[in-house]
Amino acid sequence: MNEDMFDFVFANRATRRYRTYRIAFALLVLASQWQASPAFARNQPEGPSLVPFKASGIYEEGETVGWTVHRPEARGVKTLKYKYAVKKNNAEVIASGQLDLTGGDQRIELQVGEPAMLYADVTPVEGANAENSAVAGAAVAPTRLKPVTPRPPDFDAFWQAQVALLKNVPENPVLTPGDSGIAGVAYGTVRMGHLDRGHVYGQYARPKDRKKHPALLILQWASPPYPLEKSWIVGHAAKGWIVLNIEPHDVLPNEPKEYYDALPDELKHYERIGWDHRDKSYFRKMYLADYRAIDHLANDPAWDGKTLVVMGTSMGGQQALCVAGLHPKITHLIVNVPAGCDLNAPLHGRSIGYPFFPADKPRVMETARYFDAVNFAPHITARSLVGMGFVDTTCPPAGIWTAFNQIAGPKEAAPMVESPHNHLATPEEQGPYTRRSAEWLDALAKGREVMAGKNAN
Repeated sequence: MNEDMFDFVFANRATRRYRTYRIAFALLVLASQWQASPAFARNQPEGPSLVPFKASGIYEEGETVGWTVHRPEARGVKTLKYKYAVKKNNAEVIASGQLDLTGGDQRIELQVGEPAMLYADVTPVEGANAENSAVAGAAVAPTRLKPVTPRPPDFDAFWQAQVALLKNVPENPVLTPGDSGIAGVAYGTVRMGHLDRGHVYGQYARPKDRKKHPALLILQWASPPYPLEKSWIVGHAAKGWIVLNIEPHDVLPNEPKEYYDALPDELKHYERIGWDHRDKSYFRKMYLADYRAIDHLANDPAWDGKTLVVMGTSMGGQQALCVAGLHPKITHLIVNVPAGCDLNAPLHGRSIGYPFFPADKPRVMETARYFDAVNFAPHITARSLVGMGFVDTTCPPAGIWTAFNQIAGPKEAAPMVESPHNHLATPEEQGPYTRRSAEWLDALAKGREVMAGKNAN
């Protein structure tokens, strides 16, 4: 989209005022829709604190893994007697016992002779509650974690056929200009054609100049449909990016709350749509919408032709991994706690994660293999940054490490040892990813290649 498009016929069309649909509401919906995540008492005064033997939380096979358990800091704590359980891949209990902190610190230690993620849960022997409990995570040889099930033999043929179907549908982009609120930044909403007479909706921003710029696609996390916030993209545009941010659903991107509330109930449980048939899966069109968005950026006259980044968190990370495995023009991938990794996990001794497909339905499990980010990863040649939370029960780290290990291009992990899923985490817990992703974006916006970090390989 060049400058002239913002001054074209759409300029005299009335545009709706952007209305914020609070992130907090979306996260509240997430909490109610997804399986409950445990409350985390990470170093709270009322509960014990678990300090890993190694600050990195990463161990080799056969090495002693564990934590020093410190007594609660608060006065008047009713109990100093706890029980603990350590689960391999948050599924199989491989160590358990009791801890009496009356006389001081105790240790939880074990040895694991295979690649795995460990999840430790410490609760009072009596009267357990969130404030008096604590959790911790560790990784054992995580870069050697492997997929739990092979890719379908016709995986590539299926997706090549889907992309071909998409390319037969004209994009027909329609841009409706709006006010970015930032001097020197152009902004608008966009609509593109999609399969089955559907649409891809999003928002677009870029610098108001005639220069060439790097491009950035931002993909969205899971939830019943919600609007896109202008603030998510205009700041990036002010730093020199062409930015496209699309809806994961075929819904308008900037309507009032009442519009989204009135959408059909089926759409608010979209992960169930077509979950037992690969041609009808909701994620098929979602991933292809992402592909269309990449094509749109790659055809933008203002793109520099060198740097095209896709990024997202949770389901946005899931989409980013999958489209990076489909589209050859993506040069960089930045994802935080991506969902959709290891979708057959419950059948193979690993904990379930979003979208929480039912493991007791064989057809759903078979269909899931065509939409599992792990199976797209071997085709990813983009330089990749992947963040994983060691106590994340929404997007379990074993699956994320597995996807990371399959990526063919240069890659860097951002392990977050104390972090649950992003919306439950503190800024400090998400810090390893937040800092590194900011460094990546800053370097790429300035035309520099990213310097390898300590967890690059």
